[in-house]
Amino acid sequence: MAELPSNASFAELLPRDLFKTIGRLEFLARSKKEGTVTGRHASPHKGFSVEFAEHRQYVAGDDLRDLDWRVYGKSDRYYIKQYIEETNMRVTLLVDASGSMAYTGDEASELNGKRLSKFDYARHLAASLSYLFIKQQDAVGMVTFDDKVRTYLRPTAKPSQVRMILDELCKTEPGSDTRCAETFHEIAERIPSRGLVVIISDLFDNAEAIKNALHHFRYKFHEVLVFHLLAEEELTFPFKKFDHFKCLEVDNMRLNIDPQTIRIQYLERVRAHLKAMELACGQMEAEYVPVNTKTSVTDTLLGYFSQRKAGQR
Repeated sequence: MAELPSNASFAELLPRDLFKTIGRLEFLARSKKEGTVTGRHASPHKGFSVEFAEHRQYVAGDDLRDLDWRVYGKSDRYYIKQYIEETNMRVTLLVDASGSMAYTGDEASELNGKRLSKFDYARHLAASLSYLFIKQQDAVGMVTFDDKVRTYLRPTAKPSQVRMILDELCKTEPGSDTRCAETFHEIAERIPSRGLVVIISDLFDNAEAIKNALHHFRYKFHEVLVFHLLAEEELTFPFKKFDHFKCLEVDNMRLNIDPQTIRIQYLERVRAHLKAMELACGQMEAEYVPVNTKTSVTDTLLGYFSQRKAGQR
């Protein structure tokens, strides 16, 4: 396995334990991909690779070395052996950098001695996946967004792309309010050809609008993977005392709330939103991975890849 690069962004976002974990992982696309170099993912095109696909009748100009002489012996007709061509994959990481991602709960996991906000968690996930894909010779790009696209790095398979992504993640801070759906529609139009879209977000937007945006990705023949990040407190609302709650997406907005009076309604709405997101992903054949930030980044990655591998058997 490659040595851990001596770079500030690597040291911050890919500490040694996490780096070692990535070295044991592999991501294989579920659907066929269009790439630029030979890789490990099935291509939608027929080639002359390792895995046999089908026969087709010989036409003038075909390479005689590809003739299937056994078939000729049985049918007295010339047929060419075709194989599934393998290709690399284009991956675009969509990292939510909206204000709500700045939330850090008391139950959040720690990394490098620091309790992780949702955005910190998203950064570590994005850093890990970008390194994994580049290690596999896949092309990786990244988009950071809040109410608009803030950064757009086009997918490339160059090793230097990891440093560009990590440097960008290091200097990005949570900003404005969330408009997931509008941003996803814009990105769906900008990403070239079929590939993998990885969304890392708390998905604080209208569920139906997000569903329509996911459909846009699928319409463009992209495979979609959603990491839905929430803090333990957002899932359980354990607050008991009357207090001032600060909005992380609107400056100087505070609400005086008695948690006891809204807990039941709040939890019902959260559960409904989670269910809607899971159902929408299911209908769009997108992978849905709910993530509680109290779970370590390493455990989240190992758990996801373990389930994915089991599902591919």
